[in-house]
Amino acid sequence: MLDAKKAGELLRALDGYEGGGLTKVALKLSALLFVRSGELRGAEWRELDLAAGIWRIPAARMKGRIEHVVPLPRQAVELFQSAQEVTGDGRFVFPSIRSTARPMSENTVNGALRRLGYAGDEMTAHGFRAMASTLLNESGKWSPDAIERALAHKDRDAVRAAYHRGKHWAERVDMA
Repeated sequence: MLDAKKAGELLRALDGYEGGGLTKVALKLSALLFVRSGELRGAEWRELDLAAGIWRIPAARMKGRIEHVVPLPRQAVELFQSAQEVTGDGRFVFPSIRSTARPMSENTVNGALRRLGYAGDEMTAHGFRAMASTLLNESGKWSPDAIERALAHKDRDAVRAAYHRGKHWAERVDMA
């Protein structure tokens, strides 16, 4: 989903999703935060500071094994708060329907996208990351470095990575 008009249609479709409430929250957060689907599904309440609008994903749960701090826009805070009413007394924001000791299935968000009419070659849970990267880069409003940091990507240039350690926090907050 790399076209802005189609992305807008997708976002409106998410608003109309009539499946499970937590699944709808996960769908919308996928679009807002563009974290990896496993990071979202495995989100734990202890990682979130909703008052400060910050989500600290521990290094152990990150692909690159470096803590990732995500600025939460107002809409994301509201979505997390709605989930908190349902699962806030447990470990996971999105527990499995079979056992609260495990996170939501990796197929849940993809299944919801299929029920919304999006085929696997049109949109996936992971596709929100590509959509965000493409649309943010094409907008020309944000630096590529801030976008890459928002996606928790490491710099591929080893020399540059050794020296460029900026988090681009202020720009990422504005972007969120």
